[in-house]
Amino acid sequence: MTIIVAGGDGFCGWPTALHLSDQGHDVVIVDNLVRRRIDEELGSNSMTPILSLAERAAAWAEVSGKQIEVRTGDLTDYDFVRTLFTDIRPETFVHFAQHRSAPYSMIDREHAIENHRNNVEGTLNVLWAIKDHAPDCHLVKLGTMGEYGQPNIDIEEGWIEIEHKGRTDRLPYPKQPGSFYHLTKVHDSDNIMFACRVWGIRATDLNQGVVYGLETEQTRRDPRLVNRFDYDAVFGTALNRFLIQAAIGHDLTVYGGGSQTRGYLNISDTVRCLEIACANPADRGEFRVFNQFTEQFSVNQLADKVQQVARNEGIEVGIAHIDNPRVEKYDHYYNAVNTNLIDLGLQPHLLTDEVLVEILDAARKHVDRVRTELVMPTVTWR
Repeated sequence: MTIIVAGGDGFCGWPTALHLSDQGHDVVIVDNLVRRRIDEELGSNSMTPILSLAERAAAWAEVSGKQIEVRTGDLTDYDFVRTLFTDIRPETFVHFAQHRSAPYSMIDREHAIENHRNNVEGTLNVLWAIKDHAPDCHLVKLGTMGEYGQPNIDIEEGWIEIEHKGRTDRLPYPKQPGSFYHLTKVHDSDNIMFACRVWGIRATDLNQGVVYGLETEQTRRDPRLVNRFDYDAVFGTALNRFLIQAAIGHDLTVYGGGSQTRGYLNISDTVRCLEIACANPADRGEFRVFNQFTEQFSVNQLADKVQQVARNEGIEVGIAHIDNPRVEKYDHYYNAVNTNLIDLGLQPHLLTDEVLVEILDAARKHVDRVRTELVMPTVTWR
């Protein structure tokens, strides 16, 4: 297939583009490089030294013998999006091109508005371009498990059967997003569902859990292909932060009580899930939702795992509970369904000590790149 990977310079987008290219698809990366500019804004960096996008694509061509075209542009620019679709005529559009950080969206009013403008407007432009220029194109959109919140019932895959006053219906699962960023994903889901219903667009919404890991089969082939690794308190996930904190001998900082539970998956499973979704497109007019995660952990469980692995590697670190900058539930019920991708052939990579050791070793190798002032939270929800 001809596949556009929007946001192909990012943590999930780059290894996905390589994986799809390796499968024999014609891949075009589209990116406005905003994630690199946000690093400059925040005074942050990737723990791993990453090349420019053009250099990365050239390295992949050298290593694999396969070309990935790169186009620089912004999905909020409809002229650019329209030209993209009329030039390339994609069969699949993989959409990662969004600000992906809850803390970033909560910095202040300006960041919340920019988060909505970038994420919601970009997705709307893609929907209109598919409608007008590529009606058979399959939209594969990265959503988030964070759309659901922590309801006191099982989390179904996008839809739920409701009985009310003697009548039943199949309705979108209720959403309780936890940040302005997560709200943009809810808006996206509603807009895509509407476009499927009224225009007959085919779409798969991948509600992804928290991603961990560093390398995939493709990025391991050459150091120039290494994936980015965020460790700061704005873009770094809890597990990433714990591993970096262990590498620099810092206490593992658990927000609040630590009983907050989420779904998690390995970056190798992310790229495989995207492959599965692309290979099994939704029908015309179908809005399909897959919950994309493989395991569930509390923050305390992750901290305990990292502390034990660090101890096995000769590093002693404590676990410190600090004031939670977020507004979150503790000791909540959390049981989410994730059968669709498993039924289509996903074989999960689980969170083993070996996986944690690989990331910890990389962190120790690049410890001189860690800016220690970034590991503690500075953004608050309140």
